[in-house]
Amino acid sequence: MKRSDFRFLARLRVRYAEVDAQKIVFNGHYLMYLDTAIADYWRALALPYPEAFERFGGDLYVKKATLEYHASARYDDLLEVGLKCAHLGNSSLRFSAGVFRQDELLVSGELVYVHADPATQKSAPLPQPLRELLTGYESGAAMVQVRTGLWSELGEDAHAIRTAVFIGEQRIPAELEWDEADTDCLHAVAYNRLGQPLATGRLLEHVPGVAKIGRMAVHRSMRGGGIGRAVLDALMQAARARGDREVLLHAQTSAASFYARAGFARRGPEFEEAGIDHIEMVAPL
Repeated sequence: MKRSDFRFLARLRVRYAEVDAQKIVFNGHYLMYLDTAIADYWRALALPYPEAFERFGGDLYVKKATLEYHASARYDDLLEVGLKCAHLGNSSLRFSAGVFRQDELLVSGELVYVHADPATQKSAPLPQPLRELLTGYESGAAMVQVRTGLWSELGEDAHAIRTAVFIGEQRIPAELEWDEADTDCLHAVAYNRLGQPLATGRLLEHVPGVAKIGRMAVHRSMRGGGIGRAVLDALMQAARARGDREVLLHAQTSAASFYARAGFARRGPEFEEAGIDHIEMVAPL
């Protein structure tokens, strides 16, 4: 088993509480590492849990978990957990797993899940859409598509995401969220392969030659998975295509590092908008 065998690798760092009296990671924690990586695997497939599985009419339950230990991890080691869907049965799926420190294999393992009805926990056939997602991901297919268009085309899905994030999570008053600009500006919405909307943003003209990106919102369980960046890139490409020379945005200060990684620089002092601290950020096109 090699690190290069896996398309999916989740990174984690060994915490002090996970080390035993032998000064190595306690053996049982490796199962926790694999379980944590499984959550990231579904995120890599752009499947928000549990909403996506509710569409499948069931859920996955661990039937079998095995580990084989080859070497020990120690406190503060940076590890990568590789997962690969190796087999699909009638109602079950099997993951191969490896825990690596750089290219060194520390632990190999196998997880067997059974798809079942949550009410009865009786096995049920794997849904065809889930089969196609798993085989598509392992073969290198893209899991997300970003569409751009007008509010008349994408407004229903953009509205749902923004309502959940800004009004539901951040408690921004509804009267501050919706404005007339939505009708005329360009919107972007990211969808998974099930057609579920996961992220959105919009593009306006600030002044001639300068675009403004706003209302960037990502489904809470999809954050950190690259979907927000895909929406941002699509909007910046649209601004570039229409001839804008610069793009600006008002970033929530908690998201400033996200925009900095995309090439935006801070400009001016922090300010409050809708009760939340913001900073203006700009990037050339």
